[in-house]
Amino acid sequence: MTSAELSVRRADAKRAYLLNAPAMVILFALVAYPIGYSLWVSLHQFNLKRPKDIEFIGLGNYLTLWQDPAFLQSLRTTGLFVLVVVSMTVVLALSLAMVLNESFLGRGPLRSLALLPWAMPGVVNGLMWRTIFDAKTGALNGLLTELGLIDSYQAWLASPVGAFLLAAFAQVWNMLPFAVILLLAGLSAIPSDLYDAARVDRAGVVQRFREVTLPWLLHPLLIVLILETMNSFRAFDTIYVLTGGGPGEATNIIAVLSVRTALTYTDFGLGSAYAWVITLITFVISVGYVAALYRKGNFEV
Repeated sequence: MTSAELSVRRADAKRAYLLNAPAMVILFALVAYPIGYSLWVSLHQFNLKRPKDIEFIGLGNYLTLWQDPAFLQSLRTTGLFVLVVVSMTVVLALSLAMVLNESFLGRGPLRSLALLPWAMPGVVNGLMWRTIFDAKTGALNGLLTELGLIDSYQAWLASPVGAFLLAAFAQVWNMLPFAVILLLAGLSAIPSDLYDAARVDRAGVVQRFREVTLPWLLHPLLIVLILETMNSFRAFDTIYVLTGGGPGEATNIIAVLSVRTALTYTDFGLGSAYAWVITLITFVISVGYVAALYRKGNFEV
């Protein structure tokens, strides 16, 4: 490379940085600063009930968490919630994506309809399902009564197990379309020649899925696992509207506990610590996903 070409490249690089500078400033103001500020708050005793007693306590809030029974119970509930939601999402999304990848009459409109739950905000999603599961006027009770499957209206959200499973179902219903889109894109990229070769070798449906489909879907599956895990850990609006974290502590996951601690009890230091615990846990899990799946997804196109 000549000196003239090198100077032109440096000038282009400076121009690119200059043109991107406004966007970077806005990004810093909207993302980086709030994240940094929440970390700063989590290291302080910061309760609005005592605004003059704000002081630096280091990891004091984090040490308090691990001695708090409510946090430990919430952590167990969150882990189970994430496991149920992610498992159901991956299985249902993969099944639905494989169906929508086939050619049949009405596939286009069905693909469009599959996107509707994803377009619904979490608060609206929670309100919708709370209305459907209502013990007195819920559509589910009315339908099951008309079909003769139940004799009287049931309080579906009154039992801890029922509330937990229905909250997980509402979360899956809301986030399932996004996972379907990612997996459907991965399925569309698989060369049809591979399936033709597999049929020539008399490979069955299960063998074709294991040897052809699954290896090509490892990268999309990795993205789905990471995003759905993050969304499940951060799930708040749907659960808060649907169950409010109850009954008891049945659906009191970390995100709900974090917001309640910060906004209800005005303890922003402890609430921010909850939020950073969520961040650290999802980061560790994401690294684990990448380590376990990404290397296996390297294939030659």
